[in-house]
Amino acid sequence: MAFTPSTCLADIASANPSLTRELERIGLDYCCGGKRTLAQACADRGLDPEAIAAELSSVPVAEAPPADWIGLPPAELVDHLEATHHQFLKRELPRLSELAAKVSRVHGGRHPELVQAEAVLAEIRADLEPHLQKEEQALFPMIRSLATASSRPSFHCGSIAHPIAVMEQEHTAVGALLEQLRQITGGYQAPEDTCASTRALMEGLAELEADTHLHVHKENNHLFPAVLAQEETLPA
Repeated sequence: MAFTPSTCLADIASANPSLTRELERIGLDYCCGGKRTLAQACADRGLDPEAIAAELSSVPVAEAPPADWIGLPPAELVDHLEATHHQFLKRELPRLSELAAKVSRVHGGRHPELVQAEAVLAEIRADLEPHLQKEEQALFPMIRSLATASSRPSFHCGSIAHPIAVMEQEHTAVGALLEQLRQITGGYQAPEDTCASTRALMEGLAELEADTHLHVHKENNHLFPAVLAQEETLPA
């Protein structure tokens, strides 16, 4: 699988499930920044795009992709998003919040970064939980209605492009908070003199970041373009 500096990050991430982990490791944003080329993303981080393209091209294709979601039509893709990523967040955000509070209380005196991590996680949760609600109660029903429409629906917001733009802005905000969380925790590393709960918290935060990046990638780079194209094809 050969990539070049002109390949978009979203196309790289979609080509092979293993590559999302590689992009995470290198620090290239394939979700909110998925429309950028590898050359553009590497320039921001002072990386050699030819070398990175060769490195990514050498990653073996995963033998068993976790799910064949790329070809799903929009109405089925939103079902997949709710059943996987939305359920993950509804389960993990409360659990991680409780764990972060415990770790901060026990170790925050010696490690103020753990107190900061708890605060940033609270911001992430405060952003994501209403975001999920808006998707499930407003945007996703609109997407499902497009699937069966014979003419362009008359949405209260006008074009479906308007709520999609809001969701993309919120994705960008959460992405910035996740980057802040990664920096505060030194890449989700538990201090050596802390307990097993701290290690469990760091593992959970790393999983939260990876799952949210993949979640946003599926929406920004697959779902939303497909929905906008679908609306455009319907007669007014």
